[in-house]
Amino acid sequence: MYKVTVNSVEETNGIAIKLGRAIKKHTVILLTGDLGAGKTTFTKGIAKGLGVKEIVNSPTFTILKEYHSGRLPLYHFDAYRLEDGYEDLGFGEYIDSEALSVIEWPMYMQEDIPEEYLEINLQYVDEQTRTIEFVPHGFTYEALCKEVLA
Repeated sequence: MYKVTVNSVEETNGIAIKLGRAIKKHTVILLTGDLGAGKTTFTKGIAKGLGVKEIVNSPTFTILKEYHSGRLPLYHFDAYRLEDGYEDLGFGEYIDSEALSVIEWPMYMQEDIPEEYLEINLQYVDEQTRTIEFVPHGFTYEALCKEVLA
């Protein structure tokens, strides 16, 4: 596990952009943290690092938003609305693709989560400060963390 404390949105974005630049195809990132911790903001930074041109916002009401203007497709999931029950909606096909899948509230999509992934937990400390924990699951994700956080 790797832990970073950031003291501004700019610092958070800097880490997320660096992560987006380092990501290779078929990557799965799980974002966890309370409401307002910065999951969507972090995703926007990753998208910027990928070169996504579209405006990235929360897919809360649609569950999935797709972005294809970056160097890799980005599938941004927000599974919060699946809290009351999950049915197979075909998301596994997206997650198993060559794209980057970023999943907010992944505990509601457990059936589609692969064995290897990067979990990023954002914790609200105060209005500007967050702690960000990176928990790699698999060698590829361990290497990614070392590259981004070195």
